[in-house]
Amino acid sequence: MTLLITVFAAVFVTVKWYFRKDDSMKLGILCFLYWGASLMWLVDAIFEFAELRADYFAPAYEDMINDAFLGLSAVALGLVIWLVRLLITDPRNSVRRALTSK
Repeated sequence: MTLLITVFAAVFVTVKWYFRKDDSMKLGILCFLYWGASLMWLVDAIFEFAELRADYFAPAYEDMINDAFLGLSAVALGLVIWLVRLLITDPRNSVRRALTSK
C-alpha cells in the first residue's frame, strides 16, 4: 500500500511538472522526493516478498491500514519538505511582499 500511494503521488506530480510552462514552483524537487520514496518502498516490497513468498499477497487488514497511513505520511512529509524549501527560496517574492507591506 505504501508503494502504491507513493507511486501515484510521484506520477501525479511528474505529470504536473512535465506540462507546466515555468518551473518557478520547483515541482522537480517534489518529483525527486516522491520517486525516491517509491524506489525505497519498491526495494522494501522486493525483500518482503523474498521473505514471505505467497503470504505477501494476503496481508492482514490491520497491516494494510498501517501501510496506508505510512504511505500518506510519506507523501505529507514530502509536501512539507517541498513547502519549506519553497518558502525559503520564495520564487514569487510573496513572503517578502507580505512581510514588508506594513
